[in-house]
Amino acid sequence: MTHNTELTPKFHPEITPSLEELQAQQRRLVFRRFTYEDAWALGSLLVELARERQAPVAIDIHRAGQQLFHAALPGSAPDNDAWIARKRRVVERYGEASYLVGARFRAKGTTFEDSSRLDPDRYAAHGGSFPITVEGVGVIGAVTVSGLPQLQDHRFVVEALEEFLRED
Repeated sequence: MTHNTELTPKFHPEITPSLEELQAQQRRLVFRRFTYEDAWALGSLLVELARERQAPVAIDIHRAGQQLFHAALPGSAPDNDAWIARKRRVVERYGEASYLVGARFRAKGTTFEDSSRLDPDRYAAHGGSFPITVEGVGVIGAVTVSGLPQLQDHRFVVEALEEFLRED
């Protein structure tokens, strides 16, 4: 499989997506099913893309409270695992991408940390965790990346999901 090796080929890093764009991503990126094999294939795709780009990331896929996939690439650190857990908890609590949750608070003129009333040591509404949503079921888990700036983490996960679902 050949991939574009630019970090975010179809996005401009300085352009922040609107709430509408972020919501559209969630409506569009829905699975028909999500099996152990799907977790392995999606995680492997993320690793392949990260290696091609030499991205210093950690990658995690959880479903129903169980870790189905985890990889740490060169340049990542234990702190990335802590960020993964904090971002994933936001997806589990809100049922939405961690970046979208943070963007909603910013759109109201505040921050997640100031207004959510959740412990910032346990929750982080920063980009990089995206819900695994199954048609007719709802959110069953999350795919999370940590190691890049938050918008790049978000876009990296979205790009991989788009490619994975296109091939499904």
